[in-house]
Amino acid sequence: MEWDWDFVWQIMPTLLEGFKITILATILGAAVAMAAGLGLAIARRSPVAAISRTVGFVSEFIRGTPLLVQLYFIFYVLPDIGIRLSPLTAGVIGMGIHYATYTAEVYRAGIENVPRGQWEAARATNLTTRQAWIHVVLPQAIPPMIPALANYFIAMFKETPLLSAITVLELMNQAKSIANSNYRYIEPMTLVGVFFLIISLISVVGLRWLEERYARMDD
Repeated sequence: MEWDWDFVWQIMPTLLEGFKITILATILGAAVAMAAGLGLAIARRSPVAAISRTVGFVSEFIRGTPLLVQLYFIFYVLPDIGIRLSPLTAGVIGMGIHYATYTAEVYRAGIENVPRGQWEAARATNLTTRQAWIHVVLPQAIPPMIPALANYFIAMFKETPLLSAITVLELMNQAKSIANSNYRYIEPMTLVGVFFLIISLISVVGLRWLEERYARMDD
């Protein structure tokens, strides 16, 4: 089967619509992962053993099961108990929670690297626990974490094709629909690979820049 440029230009608008959904799902999923991951990291540091152990068990369980299974559970099983979500919402929540368990470990490592003297200084200046977290600990802990967090978000972007399993009209799902309708697979599947390759290369360059920047800040 020969490459057909006319077919490429014909399907490009549809693929671009799918690509927009892929980017949107990645951005929203990353936002959920960052927020939920921070909450998990703080909960893991709770002095209450029951909270710390429960959060640890849940995190290990989520990390130990495939993302695809979790997506199926959220989209196909939760409606049986009355919780119905749109495909994109289910996908964003599924990816966000899954990657939150990984970002939580990044947060936890960064928080533990903050010198103990900083905590003591915050208490000495009569800051509340909330103020200490917001004004002292997190501003020092988060910047060095950014390269590691970015690495996970690149991985999340590469896993967005799994969302096609729950009918999200992202890039891969659009490509499969085009291929099945026209019985031509080479153009849509190749273009999917090109889209992912371009974004991945741009992301890798950005990640290296972040690593070099924060490496210089540590020196």
